[in-house]
Amino acid sequence: MTAGPTRRQVVAAGAGLALALGAAPAAAALPRSPRGPHRMRTLYIAGDSTAAQKYADAAPETGWGMALPFFLHRDVAVANHAINGRSTKSFLDEGRLDAILELIRPGGLLLIQFGHNDQKIADPTRYTEPWTSYQDNLRRYVAGARERGAVPVLATSVERRKFDANGTALMTLGEYPASMREVSREEGVVLLDVQELSLALWQKLGPETTKTYFNWTATEQDNTHFNPPGAIAVARLVAAELLQTRVLAPSDTRRLDDEIPTRWITWPEPEESRA
Repeated sequence: MTAGPTRRQVVAAGAGLALALGAAPAAAALPRSPRGPHRMRTLYIAGDSTAAQKYADAAPETGWGMALPFFLHRDVAVANHAINGRSTKSFLDEGRLDAILELIRPGGLLLIQFGHNDQKIADPTRYTEPWTSYQDNLRRYVAGARERGAVPVLATSVERRKFDANGTALMTLGEYPASMREVSREEGVVLLDVQELSLALWQKLGPETTKTYFNWTATEQDNTHFNPPGAIAVARLVAAELLQTRVLAPSDTRRLDDEIPTRWITWPEPEESRA
């Protein structure tokens, strides 16, 4: 029997993939907000359930946005507006981008990651066509951030867990990642290619080990959403790409090579139960 990777090897794999694969370089140096010792910069996440905050009734399911602060300096705040089940269309239609744009400040960051729910062709409230309405929506996010002096960052969707009979990790996101890459090129927006990086990580870990990264429990075999190790691994990829693409400076990141204890993940009580 072939031994699986050690925990140290897994940590190293997640930390090193961004550099090994080579991130797309930024077209130019990005605008940065003036920062003194106590200057806070906020990174807003617009996305779906793979990134979203989870609550106690959903544990151990964990969005990667919950783990991202572990890799960022305390002067970079994370405002996680990702929410379950949303696409570029439904997030816009519900006014959720408007809510972010009311808060975002010059020099802030808007990280945009959608695709899973844009694929849902049977649901007209969420579906977008990859080369038309999906791209049009992405441009609205980009324009909104820029109009407020903020920095838009596009991130291709994190891959699901799917392997063929030979143990090859498969792509599941159709044409949406390629469509986002085109918007990135045309609009001059930094791209974090999380789809490519996560697919490579799942391939490295293999079909069995990846089960421990996704929300596989005694009652559920979920190949889309993460448990704490998976959320931490994806957040590490995101943070490493933010550094590699110069969206963030080395002083903005931390712990990229460190093992993060899963006990750091916590699930608050659902908002409706808090009074």
